[in-house]
Amino acid sequence: MSQITMSFLDKVKNLFSTKPAEVPSSTEDTNDANILQPTISSPEVITVPNADNATFSPEMDIIPFWLENEDALRDEGVIFGLSESKAEEKIASIRNYFAHQTAELEKTVEYHSEKIGEINLLIEQKETRIHELTEKTRVLENKERTDHQLLRTAIGVTLSLAMCVGNYYLIDESILKNFPQNHRVIALGVFLAGMFNLFNPKSLFHEKDTKISWRQLLEEVGMPLAASVFVFVQALETQSVLRSIALFLFVFFLFLFAGKLLLSNLTVLKTDSGIWLDNLRLEKDKVNKSKEWEEEIEKLKAEIDEQRMDKWKIVDTLKFPEAELKRLNERREMLVKLFESEFNLARSYREKLTGKQIQDILK
Repeated sequence: MSQITMSFLDKVKNLFSTKPAEVPSSTEDTNDANILQPTISSPEVITVPNADNATFSPEMDIIPFWLENEDALRDEGVIFGLSESKAEEKIASIRNYFAHQTAELEKTVEYHSEKIGEINLLIEQKETRIHELTEKTRVLENKERTDHQLLRTAIGVTLSLAMCVGNYYLIDESILKNFPQNHRVIALGVFLAGMFNLFNPKSLFHEKDTKISWRQLLEEVGMPLAASVFVFVQALETQSVLRSIALFLFVFFLFLFAGKLLLSNLTVLKTDSGIWLDNLRLEKDKVNKSKEWEEEIEKLKAEIDEQRMDKWKIVDTLKFPEAELKRLNERREMLVKLFESEFNLARSYREKLTGKQIQDILK
């Protein structure tokens, strides 16, 4: 197959350009008249040589010449355009060749890109952890101690216990004459009976906007009143009426309020103790946990710096295969467009040309 050194358009232009005929110089009258006009031969059947449309195989060691030479590729486009061959065959050969050329490069780029993605994920996880630790440190540093009244509550509990103990001894002293042998046990029983209202969570006297039934009132006041009346009767034998009445009222109101005061102080004591322990823990955490978190943050930052260095090493390694892959892909698209351009141009002129003219173009 002969090589076509001129573009297809130039061939067509030269084909239709006029050429003057050579005449003797002695005939002056016919010097300008005798010019031969181009003659178009009658249509005839012309056979166009088959183009080299063999598909490139990775096992082939020989690269087709038309892939290394752009002028040769233009010739292939013209030959395919003037023949009955399809452009897709040659384009598939071009893409197949470059697919073989870029296969290893694509694997290399994919491998290094995955490594970069893994490193980016690790860096993101460590940065998230750093943000969490920084936020925890800030919250811990800004957290203030909670006020409490532990000392006051402890004194209140002590006084409430003293009131209860004093009430017990007062009852014991009042019944000592009538029950000389088991007066301590009896006094304890009377004391516990009077403290029966301790089992109610809250005194009815502290309830607001609540309707109190007679059963609730009896449950709240019945046992303290009965215990106080028992003490009053025992005191009448050894004390005056006035003292006995005073003892009755004193013991009755101690039963009603001292127990509830003791339980309330115990509840407050538990709450204040928890607050006090939390404050101690807060001070300890501000020293220990803040230091621990700062050390972890510094360690994570060092790991991130190291991973970023590894990442940039991979990025540097990736630059060459990416650039080479881009160059080959651009080269492939350029060759495809070049072939398609010559093919389409030749195909558009094929119906307008005679077999003789096609043969002249292919010479």
